[in-house]
Amino acid sequence: MCGRYTTNLDIPALERFLAGLQAEPVAEEERLNVSPTQVVAAVRQEDPAGPPILGPMVWGLIPSWAKDRSIGSKLINARGETVAEKPSFRSAFARRRCLIPATGFYEWGVPEGFSRKMPVWFHWPGEAVLAMGGLWERWTDRATGEVLTTCTIVTVGANELVKPIHERMPVLLAPEDWARWLDPGEKSPMDLVRPFPAGRMQARVVGREVNNPRNQQGDLLGEVMPEGE
Repeated sequence: MCGRYTTNLDIPALERFLAGLQAEPVAEEERLNVSPTQVVAAVRQEDPAGPPILGPMVWGLIPSWAKDRSIGSKLINARGETVAEKPSFRSAFARRRCLIPATGFYEWGVPEGFSRKMPVWFHWPGEAVLAMGGLWERWTDRATGEVLTTCTIVTVGANELVKPIHERMPVLLAPEDWARWLDPGEKSPMDLVRPFPAGRMQARVVGREVNNPRNQQGDLLGEVMPEGE
């Protein structure tokens, strides 16, 4: 799964690759410990002929037919292998895909040289801005009338770099694939649901402070050396 990630929202960079991008008010600060149920920045496209729109979404998909919002905390990820078939995701995968800008993501495992589970930050230094492939829905609370826009991150089997730590990783999309992923007229871009090349990524063991989603300080990404070094 993908349960935490890092982001540094670079709107000018997004605009270079997404012509006509419209930006709703979103937080632009660097975030080093983005967690489920938080408000995140994501790009959607509601009309094939319309512009891409950058705006806030709650991380945790609430399908439009859901009776209450509690299901969202259980739907933070969508397995790419079944995303086109599962009732919770198939409609969104066909028509409502989104991009979630990211600079890296965390997974937990026991790295070589360590005796206990540690967080590992997987990132892509030197790459152009990447985005995780997601799905979005708009849900209305029948009791209050409140409207929420929510999202989930699509995951696939891990590449060779991530696999020793975790069996899953998010779908990562380079700018050349963004338009297809966003296009509501593109019904099934399954060829984009694939692991990102391991050779374009790096891994860093970081401190266990990441375990607490309240921790957001700038030293979260400091490297932790193997035991005995």
